[in-house]
Amino acid sequence: MTFLSILFALLFEQLKPLRADNPVYAAIKQLAARTEATFNAGQEGHGRLAWIVTMLVLLVPTLAVYWLCAKISPLLALAWNVLVVYLTLGFRHYSHYFTSIQLALNSGDEAAARGLLAEWTKQDTSGMNVSEISRVAVEKALVTTHRNVFGVFFWFAMPFGPAGAILYRVAEFLARAWNEPEHLRNEPFGRFARKAFYWIDWVPARLTAIAFAVVGNFEDAIYAWRNFAHRWQDEAIGIILCAGGGAMGLRLGSARENAADLRLADATTVDAAAVDVETPPGEEATVRALQSTVGLVWRALLLWMLLLLLLSFAVWLG
Repeated sequence: MTFLSILFALLFEQLKPLRADNPVYAAIKQLAARTEATFNAGQEGHGRLAWIVTMLVLLVPTLAVYWLCAKISPLLALAWNVLVVYLTLGFRHYSHYFTSIQLALNSGDEAAARGLLAEWTKQDTSGMNVSEISRVAVEKALVTTHRNVFGVFFWFAMPFGPAGAILYRVAEFLARAWNEPEHLRNEPFGRFARKAFYWIDWVPARLTAIAFAVVGNFEDAIYAWRNFAHRWQDEAIGIILCAGGGAMGLRLGSARENAADLRLADATTVDAAAVDVETPPGEEATVRALQSTVGLVWRALLLWMLLLLLLSFAVWLG
């Protein structure tokens, strides 16, 4: 059922992708904001309680509906699974940005590409050249695909099925929603959400990196992962980008990530080329890197689906 649920959800999303501002996501954002406003009294423990309450509000009804559907009919349970996976997957949510950036760069319209990238990443892209635009777009695509697709696959395949998919996506959202806004940045309230997602994403991030390595240049992917992933402040992002970049023969990460003194306060000003430190393998990103990223992601998706199919056969035969 796991394989069929994901397969049908992927097909439905290809036919009718959900908008990023759909009502379900809006309701979850509203719930997170209301929970934060109710529980936030400036302590990490309050954030822990808010996180647990938010999860219970979403996961208990999800499991209850699944068990009810399973008692009535396996087809109803399958339909519920497909719906949940469809709502939690984000394979096509932001692909229009990536495609539009690729088209803009291919036509030589760097200004349009910078504008689209700024809208997508919410960062200042003024002054970026083609190589930087391409690199940031590739990095955003790899991380977004992991968190919107492969992470969901892993947790949906766990025994609690649809509740696992919701657990992963909501945990990822809370880690951002309770840490990134200006009024919550560096506040104790969001620390637990960030730690919780770190552990929830620990295995999926490494499986995604392995998938990238298997379907790409395995040797360079593993080498970059082992030797350079620790230079990112976010370990999971470092692993995914090092493995993905190595698999495609690209050197991902800015001077900040490629600098030996990453954790210094002024690391963002370091010129990686001027630092006497080994740099990751690969070439600078170009427009062609965007097409390579599309191929890598699709090959990794097929690998995940093959593994899920084999797992389903094993469960059925067992």
